[in-house]
Amino acid sequence: MSVRDAIIEAMSEEMRRDENVFLMGEDVGVYGGDFGTSVGMLEEFGSERVRDTPISENAISGCAVGAALTGMRPIVDVTFMDFVVYMMDNIVNQAAKTRYMYGGKGSVPVVFRCAAGSGLGSAAQHSQSLESWFCHIPGLKVVAPGTPADVKGLLKAAIRDNNPVIFLEYKAQYNMKGEVPTSPDFVLPIGKADIKRVGKDVTVVTYGRMLERVLKAADKAAEKGIEVEVVDLMTLAPLDRETIIESVRKTGRVLLVNDAHKTGGFLGEIAASIAESGAFDYLDSRILRLAAEDIPTPYNHSLEVAMLPDVDRILKYIERLYDKR
Repeated sequence: MSVRDAIIEAMSEEMRRDENVFLMGEDVGVYGGDFGTSVGMLEEFGSERVRDTPISENAISGCAVGAALTGMRPIVDVTFMDFVVYMMDNIVNQAAKTRYMYGGKGSVPVVFRCAAGSGLGSAAQHSQSLESWFCHIPGLKVVAPGTPADVKGLLKAAIRDNNPVIFLEYKAQYNMKGEVPTSPDFVLPIGKADIKRVGKDVTVVTYGRMLERVLKAADKAAEKGIEVEVVDLMTLAPLDRETIIESVRKTGRVLLVNDAHKTGGFLGEIAASIAESGAFDYLDSRILRLAAEDIPTPYNHSLEVAMLPDVDRILKYIERLYDKR
């Protein structure tokens, strides 16, 4: 199943399970979503539950938060993650704070699905990964799966969660395929990382789109006698620090990889967590970060490719850590 189909299946299963769940956003109905992530849903659920909206992100997010406060469970198709800049007040000042301000008596069960990252030639205003903004806000959960199965299991969990969730989908991976459980009962826990590859020499911590490239680099490293352990975070907030620290203690070397900009990015939080923990004493080399260059995403394809970590660059960083054993 493709990532796209996993998203459709997850939303459809939850809408069949709970009549309070509905989808809203620009072009989600008749058009089936800008990236085809709601194709066929209008025909099954009707326009009351698959709601095309005006082109107004502020209005969309405000309606969604209000609906969640009154007992509905909206799913918002943000389309390009860049558009969350128009939604920030409703997400950050309203959705994230309401449960705390009402002493836990209120809940805001809303999911903001964000098509993130570059790779499709969408240029500087439609290619950003802005997850670090939301990881900084108490009250929000941030989820970033990297396989079709994880997309389905975590999206279902996000829809069922009583807190606002920022759910990252990577535009370049909508066609990516993999085995996906078809059971409606398949749900993965939010807040738990997964060891996607077991190794003893170097830990690579990653999430989302970069997972596929990290796994390919780990396979190449194995051909050179370097066994890489790959930690897939899956959820950024809350962060599963325990799994990261346990892996770093085992290997003594750690590389952090994502496709967001390096400066001020989430990799810095992971590095700080390792440095502050007992795992720091087990390190045999410095912590390395590999992320996108600190430039606006170029429209030119060659430049867009050059700004991102690729398999070969990830492999070089792994070798650099291992050679300092």
